[in-house]
Amino acid sequence: MAHAPRWDVKVLDSGRCEPLKAAVHGVLLATMGVCAAYNAAAWIRRRQRHLAVNAVIYSMAVWWEGCHIVHHLAARDGETADREKPPHDLPDAA
Repeated sequence: MAHAPRWDVKVLDSGRCEPLKAAVHGVLLATMGVCAAYNAAAWIRRRQRHLAVNAVIYSMAVWWEGCHIVHHLAARDGETADREKPPHDLPDAA
């Protein structure tokens, strides 16, 4: 039985292309923000239950995407800090 070829897409690895991943989530955050604002405004105007539900769901999605952005930016900062640290097996120069 033949195995499917494995994709070696570096952007999918943790710690790689974190600013790009954060930017993608930023686009989604902005989109969800517009949807939340529209549904909230429409609910204020028309008082239809589905608009209120949509506004709440989109608002939660804004929070969720914000968490993803923070996660990706923290992963980037951690990656940079780890590269700048000297290896632990080297003796101090002092």
